[in-house]
Amino acid sequence: MKRADYLTTMEAAKVLGVSRVAVFQKIKEGKIKAEKFGRNYLIARKDILEAAGEVLSDQRRKELEKRVDKVVAEYGEALRRLSRE
Repeated sequence: MKRADYLTTMEAAKVLGVSRVAVFQKIKEGKIKAEKFGRNYLIARKDILEAAGEVLSDQRRKELEKRVDKVVAEYGEALRRLSRE
């Protein structure tokens, strides 16, 4: 096992843009695969990409919701017409 192939929970939190507590919660829920070494968890770099697709920070989620609302407000009628076709 090479250290470069794994991330600590703190490094994973930075990559995912969430808190370290959120990373522990996702590990507990089984959404992030991790291996326990002593008192610490290590996450394989290859698995962090999979987790990144499932985990959104609250700030990022709010940004996306805001953008969706803006698009719907600006193009709502066009979207409704397209959905009928």
